[in-house]
Order: sequence, then structure tokens, then C-alpha cells
Amino acid sequence: MDEGNAHITLVDNPDPREFAKLEKACPAGLYKRDDNGGFHFDYAGCLECGTCRIVAGNTVLSKWEYPQGTMGVEFRYG
Repeated sequence: MDEGNAHITLVDNPDPREFAKLEKACPAGLYKRDDNGGFHFDYAGCLECGTCRIVAGNTVLSKWEYPQGTMGVEFRYG
């Protein structure tokens, strides 16, 4: 994992309805909201499946790209 270079980033103020789609669709469960309604995402557990890019596109994501070489899921889990 490349901790200094997130391969997925969120827009500043995601649409709550679009974010809710990602909460349900992400197979790794990386999109979450806290009790105060804050948006949280942890790219470190990403499976690089692209579900979020397909479901919400640029309504929630400001950046989606594959991790740099030797940093992605292929290299973590072989």
C-alpha cells in the first residue's frame, strides 16, 4: 500500500444519496458514515474492483486509478 499516494479520493462534499450507494455496493465495506453523518473511506483495504467508479463515478470520487506498481492488492495478496 502506498500510504503517501491514495489511489482513490473523495470529493469534498459527497452527495449523501450517492455515498449511500457505495456503502451498500463496495465489497470491501470501505465507505462508511459515522453517527454525526461524516463520510469515511479507507483506500488501504481496496480490492481494486472498480465498483465504486461504476456505481457513483465522479459524484463521490474525485480520483480513481490503480495503485502504483508493487503497491496494490496483487502485490499484497499475490
